[in-house]
Amino acid sequence: MTSDPDFAAAAALLADPARAAMLTRLLDGRSWTATELAKAAGIQPSTGSSHLSKLLDQGWVAVHPQGRNRYYRLAGERIASFLESFAIIAARSGTRTPGEIRASVALSHCRLCYDHLAGQVGVAFTQGLQQRAWIDPEFQLTLAGHGALGALGILLSDKVGRGCMDWSERRLHLAGPLGRSLTKELLNAGWFQRDPNSRALWVTPLGRDELKRGLGLALPSPQG
Repeated sequence: MTSDPDFAAAAALLADPARAAMLTRLLDGRSWTATELAKAAGIQPSTGSSHLSKLLDQGWVAVHPQGRNRYYRLAGERIASFLESFAIIAARSGTRTPGEIRASVALSHCRLCYDHLAGQVGVAFTQGLQQRAWIDPEFQLTLAGHGALGALGILLSDKVGRGCMDWSERRLHLAGPLGRSLTKELLNAGWFQRDPNSRALWVTPLGRDELKRGLGLALPSPQG
């Protein structure tokens, strides 16, 4: 007989602010050292290692040794999807300093949702794809979309996508293999640039020009 899920154990992992900060940093889809994650959480490296051990034990993160360093990442899309879904019901933390306000605005404007575009830009981009029938209502790449994106220099092998509820916009953006593949291509093409200190993305001048030319998409500007 299958036992009920242990919600309390999962909630306990998120209940600690330092662990929550580490998981938030890992939501950019990259791998980070224990020292980098501890710095992001504002704690000592020794304390950070203890937190990471707990996350490893529960299968929330994975680790890859390389030389003298051990690089941590989320254990997979399943964990990332849970964290993003939880963010929909989580209360927004209060922002006080100008730096905190800018960071919050940047994340709401455009960010990585683990491996695909999210925020105002991600939602607007998804809607632009749907309005031109480049993806269908089920978020699958259409033949027209494959050809149109190819003409823009975006070559895709993945056609299967899914909708992902955006925690800041409360609307769906494109996720799944198609969302991941498309975001990777857009980053490689220089349309977007990573913020080195967070999972925010910046739309480059090239990206704005290409998105307006290809999708007729006048992207919203960050407000704050």
